[in-house]
Amino acid sequence: MYGSDKGTDDSERTAFRRAEKKYKLYYDDTYKSSKKKKLPKQVDLSEVIDFKRIFECYNQDGALPLGVNATKCDLDGPVFCLENRPGFYFIPGALSLEEQCQWIRKSLKDFPQPPNRTNHNAIYGPIQDLFIAAKEKRVLVEDNEISASNVDSDTEPSVINGNSNGWKFVEENTVSSRRGTCKSVPASALLRKLRWSTLGLQFDWSKRSYDISLPHNEIPSALCQLTKRMAAAAMPTGEEFKPEAAIVNYFASGDTLGGHLDDMEADWSKPIVSMSLGCKAIFLLGGKSRQDPPVAMFLRSGDVVLMAGEARECFHGVPRIFTDEESEEISLLEKWFSSRDDLHFLEYIRTSRININIRQVF
Repeated sequence: MYGSDKGTDDSERTAFRRAEKKYKLYYDDTYKSSKKKKLPKQVDLSEVIDFKRIFECYNQDGALPLGVNATKCDLDGPVFCLENRPGFYFIPGALSLEEQCQWIRKSLKDFPQPPNRTNHNAIYGPIQDLFIAAKEKRVLVEDNEISASNVDSDTEPSVINGNSNGWKFVEENTVSSRRGTCKSVPASALLRKLRWSTLGLQFDWSKRSYDISLPHNEIPSALCQLTKRMAAAAMPTGEEFKPEAAIVNYFASGDTLGGHLDDMEADWSKPIVSMSLGCKAIFLLGGKSRQDPPVAMFLRSGDVVLMAGEARECFHGVPRIFTDEESEEISLLEKWFSSRDDLHFLEYIRTSRININIRQVF
């Protein structure tokens, strides 16, 4: 789902595709031939819904824009709804700064851990302790001895550092002696290329279905309890949300999440609970057809979105994250990540966004 615009002809673009192109990150090429840093092109954001501002105005005098409603739940603040998108709920600032930092740490250190799968599995197999390896400036190298021992072998493959595909982490200074004899990639580069990890029941992207036979780590109890509390606004009366699977998306500058439907769960009356962490983003919520013009809104760190019922049938995506200092809006996170032990988390989140979306599968 991540990708960039490949120059599709205007006549072939749907309303959703045009909105993606409108908000996508493009750079000003004025200084194309110079050494000056490229600057992002200015984007007209006047039509983007800002629920943070709506929340502030609502708290001040109870006023709401046309088409936006507010409801009260067992939460500290209101839950906002869009009249023309039944089943969609927006909870601005739902997560405290402490909670945001907690789930950023978990998303980078714990959630990509085997047996949970990531986008790296297809090439490197399961990678153990990727964040720690990046912090220690280690390098993942192809171990030819492991690879050779696994050829035409009836036995289980050898495992080094939790990896059974012939790759292992080594110190950076040992790679130069192997240069030309093995493939290698810095752990820091792998961390930056991490695009998704899966918790709970594992999703098979190739088959677009959940595979209950795959081993997995359970969704942490604290995340389950938080999700149940957030999901209550969108749940049928008398029912409780059951977190069974989660997909964690990792966005870097220029990354997009193309318009799509989350349609692999059995019961669409149950919401998908989507938590935003890190840099601010634009979220597009379309209709049941890609031809329906989408609504654009800001997502900030700590915001929670619920999509249930009819909203589950709506195309949605993320065409843009903001990583420049003026627009990232993570100054409060920077203060919380100011200790020496947290500097690597801070370095990552300054130019990244993490999205945790939790589902009830059955």
